[in-house]
Amino acid sequence: MPSRWLIGAVAALLALASLTACAGKPKRLLLAPMIHGVDLCAAAEGTKPPLDEKELAAYCRSAGRSAAALIDASLTALGPPASADGRYELGYTMPVPLLALFLRRDVGWTLDTAAVDRLAATLRDSPRPVVLHLFSTHFGIGAPLEAQLAADPANLAVSPLGPMPRDRYFGIDIFPWSVATTDNDITRHRRIAIDGFLASVCRLPAADRRKVKAVTLLGEVHQFHADFERGMGLAEPYVVSDYSAASIDGFRRFLAARFGDIARLNRQVGENFASFAEVDPPGLRPSARPSQHLDSAAHGRLPLAGWAYERSGPLWIRIYRDGVQIARVAASFGRQDVLQALPAIGTADVGWRYDMDFTTLAPGAYRLDFLAERSDGALASLGSRRIVVAGTVAAPAAAMAALPAVGTAEGIAGSIDHPSDGTRVIYNPLAPLWHEFRNRQVVDYLRYFEGVVRASCLADVPLYTHQIAPFVNPGWDATRFAVDESLRGTGGLGLGISLYGEATYGSSFFDWLDTTAHRRYVVTEFHPLRAMTPEEFAATIEHHRRRGAAFVSFFLDARPRDARDPAADNMFSFDPGNARFGSATLYKAVQELMRR
Repeated sequence: MPSRWLIGAVAALLALASLTACAGKPKRLLLAPMIHGVDLCAAAEGTKPPLDEKELAAYCRSAGRSAAALIDASLTALGPPASADGRYELGYTMPVPLLALFLRRDVGWTLDTAAVDRLAATLRDSPRPVVLHLFSTHFGIGAPLEAQLAADPANLAVSPLGPMPRDRYFGIDIFPWSVATTDNDITRHRRIAIDGFLASVCRLPAADRRKVKAVTLLGEVHQFHADFERGMGLAEPYVVSDYSAASIDGFRRFLAARFGDIARLNRQVGENFASFAEVDPPGLRPSARPSQHLDSAAHGRLPLAGWAYERSGPLWIRIYRDGVQIARVAASFGRQDVLQALPAIGTADVGWRYDMDFTTLAPGAYRLDFLAERSDGALASLGSRRIVVAGTVAAPAAAMAALPAVGTAEGIAGSIDHPSDGTRVIYNPLAPLWHEFRNRQVVDYLRYFEGVVRASCLADVPLYTHQIAPFVNPGWDATRFAVDESLRGTGGLGLGISLYGEATYGSSFFDWLDTTAHRRYVVTEFHPLRAMTPEEFAATIEHHRRRGAAFVSFFLDARPRDARDPAADNMFSFDPGNARFGSATLYKAVQELMRR
């Protein structure tokens, strides 16, 4: 029997038939796996075996051999250059590790031109279409330059407690690089590496340059929060960036440009600032001043989130405030944490969320009820919460409307994870302005590097972001990342987005996409986080093609098996030997897709 996800994907394709008939034939979709092993090569015949990964990298560097043969062998094993039906093309994404392209000399750090030219030679030597990923994000890559840059506070995001420390994420170093300014060493080194690499690419013959189908910039670019591995949750302490001197001054200029007159700002935020120079960003100096209040709901929306599951079919969650229904949302978002804790349910797609606007609610206490709606329409209670909307004058208690009749909750598992009972919320009108400014910092940083690429011979190649998608994670607080504006449109940069779990094959991403003006997009990291049949996988990829995806990238390991360092394995890599997250099955699904 086909899964409900396959049925849903097929139904979505049928619903799109009329749209595609009007919009014209969808373009061919490029499958461009992100290659692990671009610093390696195929050893020449007669080379003394076996070489471990470090030895092979040193050999390839000294011999000047490119990774093209390894990449081509990996892609050939995956499929032909184009699928038999002509819908899909198979190329690759080359990660260009910007901070690893430097050597330490007596005079300081200089660009490693041999490493740069070797990457360009890979592009030259491989006939496949390529996406260039100019990679320099907060995830550490073991480059010696990283430690020196991290020792300079000017390169780091700043919380109210000061420059943020180096962190860890599942054993990987995290460097909280600043996006508040382009006038620092982290930005200068990124630019030097990009300029040097693009110059090497531009020296290639035009035929080789035409292999470049797209460029993606930097990787995930966002503001930072405390405790990178766990601190993105709604209930975690709200410690975010950026509170550097440049940010504080920039926020004041942003407000002055927006309001012109301090009196106008005062009227909007309920304050009595004497001038814009007196305004501090919310959360900088906790005090009795109302405009300093900052938490996950200070911008006026309280996230209501949890999970629910019933074996017999999907659930909807009805949300009532004082007995009046305010929302109906599907319990279909990905919750890997739930699946990990309760593997017997067999699916992670059980999360639900609704962001309740409380800016117009009178101060006082409110009751929230959460009812699970079964596939036959019957209702069952998941529980209730009491919240308090803070204010100076409490409103009279509203009469409770009667809730619909509910039956037994037998067979339903679930939880109301947020808010906790008795939560007190306060709206600070300065908070949404602060978040808007923090979003703008992210956009401005990306636009700076867009200008760098536009000044090269690749000026006409499509440029994309490579951005995180916190909105598809119902337990995350998206305000901590401040990426909403960069996802909706960043100058001449197209939408590049990383999708995991339900967001790859379900409705959450496409529902969001329908609220934007994007007609073309790319998936910079694609992983369903579960095994899929070839039919399910094909329906999912075809859905992305019809919705306007220009390329889809997943992780692919091109390293020779006898040279691999298991400690450097990517847990999400599509690989016949990777049993995690259904990766081996997904690899086979790609093979079948390309041979259809």
